[in-house]
Amino acid sequence: MQLATWNVNSLTVRLPQVLDWLAANPVDALVLQETKTTDDKFPREAIEAAGYHVAFFGQKTYNGVALLSKQNASQVQKNIPNFEDDMARVIAATVDDMRVIGAYFPNGQAPDSDKFVYKMRWLQALREWLQTELAQHPKLVLMGDFNITVDDRDVWDPVGLKDTIHCTVQEREHFQGLIDLGLRDAFRLFDQAEKSYSWWDYREFAFRRNRGLRIDHILVSEALVSRVSGCVIDKAPRKNERPSDHTPVVVTLG
Repeated sequence: MQLATWNVNSLTVRLPQVLDWLAANPVDALVLQETKTTDDKFPREAIEAAGYHVAFFGQKTYNGVALLSKQNASQVQKNIPNFEDDMARVIAATVDDMRVIGAYFPNGQAPDSDKFVYKMRWLQALREWLQTELAQHPKLVLMGDFNITVDDRDVWDPVGLKDTIHCTVQEREHFQGLIDLGLRDAFRLFDQAEKSYSWWDYREFAFRRNRGLRIDHILVSEALVSRVSGCVIDKAPRKNERPSDHTPVVVTLG
């Protein structure tokens, strides 16, 4: 079984790339972030024609998430319960016997901004909700664009970017808080090549120079760790014409 996450940075622009990627990589479930489309304009028919059921939650111009799955998903949840938020950031559903959560974490903008304060509140609410979800669904996967680097290995310039957004102590403490719930970073379950990133800025030839960050993650619950046989970052879509600035991350479970 394979699960994947991909921030597509506009599904309207990147739909052909998503369909091509699914044809070449027929994963069992794929969560998307930054679909940037309202629900009435979501390309449901094209995705269903590709053999996937889909649950989605969008808004105009910004944010937006979706969960594509070969099996019909049930118990769909949109956003974090009991956390007032007008941003479309979370889509969760039960696929087979597994709880799959796709999330687009707030960017935070800068450590001294109101958006950073919102990010801290959002992360705390996410952790509290996940504690409940894990109690109800021991087999759980949290995937998405976390907008957080785990440590300096995830940063092309850890000295120059120290304490900047995505790399602050506060953000990394919240990431550790998710791990403390009983989740594991699937990518780090295996030896990985140095300088493995999932996002590269469009500017200054960042992808060509491999000046990136690993901010797209897949966390698996302890009940699933023994089934994880691999986790990779697929850099190929970043080479497309008009690519997303992110690329897919894929986990394989036996």
